[in-house]
Amino acid sequence: MVRFFVGPQSISDGAIQLSPDDAEHIRSLRLRPSELFIVCDGAGSDYICRLGEHGNGLAEITGSRPSQGEPNVDCRVYVAHAKGERLTYAVQKSVELGARKIVLFPSERCISVPGDLGKKTARLKRVALEAAKQCGMGLVPEITAERSFIAAIESAACADLPLFLYECEDKLHLKQAMAQYIEPKTISMVIGPEGGFEPFEADLAKSAGLVTVTLGSRVLRCETVPVVVLSSVMFHTGNL
Repeated sequence: MVRFFVGPQSISDGAIQLSPDDAEHIRSLRLRPSELFIVCDGAGSDYICRLGEHGNGLAEITGSRPSQGEPNVDCRVYVAHAKGERLTYAVQKSVELGARKIVLFPSERCISVPGDLGKKTARLKRVALEAAKQCGMGLVPEITAERSFIAAIESAACADLPLFLYECEDKLHLKQAMAQYIEPKTISMVIGPEGGFEPFEADLAKSAGLVTVTLGSRVLRCETVPVVVLSSVMFHTGNL
């Protein structure tokens, strides 16, 4: 079914007021009054709806249920600023695979660092919203940005299992790290830019309490790493 998101303030008296854009989208789909669609409150509840009689963007609620697309582990993806569409791809696929939060941050080898973080995060929030609609999530992942590498790793270190994906790590594999931590509730994963991390950044991450891990002998593109890590984590935790 088609899926939309609204704020809790739009739900009252057995009906939901859709935004003008969503109402226009429904008109373009030419849904009949008998056809059902889903409106999510962004807090984990799905409402089964049909079009109101007056065609004014009012959706009548016919039932509700908990959102079924949310994993039981809170994954937070920290992605260094990347060039072009690589960051867009990383955000889109991270949302599809169940990330709850995506944090942008600068790193020493970043090729592209935006001057206007507000504009960039606003665009990526739209990407996250569309991806959440497509994949059936009950929450729209938060998109934020840290101003420094230090701030990013200090934030990431607060997770039960804080992972630092480092291309020069040659001992601890992601699979081994996951096996050492029994049912972590929160997992953070720090992913570097196109050129990878500088050695001193890895040292800082270790000092902050992050666990440096490898994904194997192949060197992956920066936009591929979140897909591989999230897929592995979701499989290991029974969410895939």
